Amino acid sequence: MAYEWKFNPRPYSDEEAKRLLAPVVDAETTDWHYNTHHKGYVTALNNIEKALETADRGSANGNYSVVGELKRRTTWNHAGALLHDIYWEVLGGDGDISKAPEIRAAIEKHFGSVDNWKADFKATAVSAKLSGWGLLVYDMLYSQRLLNVLVDEHHYGAIWGGIPLISLDVFEHAYYHKDGPKRAAYIDNFLGNLHWGRINDRYKKFVTK
Repeated sequence: MAYEWKFNPRPYSDEEAKRLLAPVVDAETTDWHYNTHHKGYVTALNNIEKALETADRGSANGNYSVVGELKRRTTWNHAGALLHDIYWEVLGGDGDISKAPEIRAAIEKHFGSVDNWKADFKATAVSAKLSGWGLLVYDMLYSQRLLNVLVDEHHYGAIWGGIPLISLDVFEHAYYHKDGPKRAAYIDNFLGNLHWGRINDRYKKFVTK
């Protein structure tokens, strides 16, 4: 039986999202982005799971095969769904990190100050391709520290063992309807809308023991 991937709910309703996320994205983009783009990755994952049940493994090769393309698109859609889950989770707050003592202390330890982290995070996200992400991750398997990571598309540049704590979608569809080519302004608005309470909970769940 094929595994069923779930389209996870956001920590607020669709109507609440229009109000809570207004500083970052307009109401139409909030709806399209979640209910069309994000949902589409989950739908594709489930279609791939079903197709893999009958795909011919014996014809797999390094040039082209059905099973090879299904496996390739699994990573694209998996990363797209996961990063969007986190994107919605960390939004909808007032940007006040004082409400998040554990993650604040970790950021200050690894970046020197919150302002240093913000400057590096913004530069990271600005530098991604027109379809990419800026991420704050915990490098669990290697350096055991926080890193800002640039990812092109959904997965090129991701690091093994990196636990995403904050994900910022900088695909053009995320902000062009409201901000046009002003990616930097969108990033500033994103930082000012972070829900540090949920980010702190995520840090404690996946990083601290």
